[in-house]
Amino acid sequence: MSDENGSNGGGGDDLSGLSGFFFYVFIVHPATAWILRPGRFERKKSIIYAIGFLALLATVKTGMEMRAMGPNHYSLLNVNRNSSPLDIKRAYKKMSLQLHPDKNPNDPNASAKFDRIKKAYDVLMDMEFREVYNKFGQDGINSNKRYDEAQFFMELGVFYVTWGIMAYVLTLGSRSGLARQWTFTGLIVMLVIEISIMTSRGNPFPSWFLPQNTEHEAVWLMHTLFPAFMNGCRSIGGYLYVDLEAQTRQLLMALQEQNKDILLVLRDVQIGVQNIQANGGGGGGGAGGNRLTSAGTVPIVGMGMRATPTGKIRELQDRLQQSNSTVQQAVTSLKSAEKSNSNFGFYAMILGYVAFSYIFSSKE
Repeated sequence: MSDENGSNGGGGDDLSGLSGFFFYVFIVHPATAWILRPGRFERKKSIIYAIGFLALLATVKTGMEMRAMGPNHYSLLNVNRNSSPLDIKRAYKKMSLQLHPDKNPNDPNASAKFDRIKKAYDVLMDMEFREVYNKFGQDGINSNKRYDEAQFFMELGVFYVTWGIMAYVLTLGSRSGLARQWTFTGLIVMLVIEISIMTSRGNPFPSWFLPQNTEHEAVWLMHTLFPAFMNGCRSIGGYLYVDLEAQTRQLLMALQEQNKDILLVLRDVQIGVQNIQANGGGGGGGAGGNRLTSAGTVPIVGMGMRATPTGKIRELQDRLQQSNSTVQQAVTSLKSAEKSNSNFGFYAMILGYVAFSYIFSSKE
């Protein structure tokens, strides 16, 4: 990218990543939480709105930053990464004739434009400078930086350990378990891609994939979008969180209530049987009497209505059916929550691996 704007610099990357981190944590995350507040929208609509909001904001913010940095050397000369020195020379000759100050006496920026394409030409025609520019940007040229494997992995370790610590701190607590799983999956995928890009010899991308962008810009883009991804995981993961302990407690309480009902009804049956035996098989209880339930002793009043053992057994069946329905709902919620929590990370890694393999194995 252009030298005047200080693009492609390592310090610029750090500042952009830090500012993006605070922007997403203190502004975007609360706004996303407002969208995902329970009861504001339907569940599916809330997730769609939140993802759309995050994607739109990240696209606009990243686009503005790229626009502020200006075009890179390949875009200035209208060539691509695979262009030969002869192609670059032809493109430069054509552009220099168009932008030469003598050809544009009324343009006050003609001299600056001409200098930019001259610098771009000088860098891309030197194969050593070109490789440095592809991997480290214009700041790599200015500082005469060269690829050193030990230094690269040390800088890589510092960056990912720092972001790993911040991601862990921001996803503390059981409610953020799903967000932590997603965030670290994305961090690992980004690490693998960055190592593959920066350690490759020559052009690591297929010719059709971002033909005018460099490896440095691809890494910068991942670093810039990661804060948005992390805070999206925090917001949506928290929204989808299911408290398994609370669900388990609910299930145990339902089982406890079911057992109480069974014991109470069996006691009523036992009392009914005893009354029948005491009355010599007359059914006992008469038209009135008391019925013992979980809510207490309830009088039975009715013309000709008797609390018979058969009626108690039917009442027991009804209560068991009602209790089983409550228990079944709790069990279903537990199973669905466990399945979603255990499978998402696995599926995400599989999809990431497939996409990564397709892009980098199809280069020509």
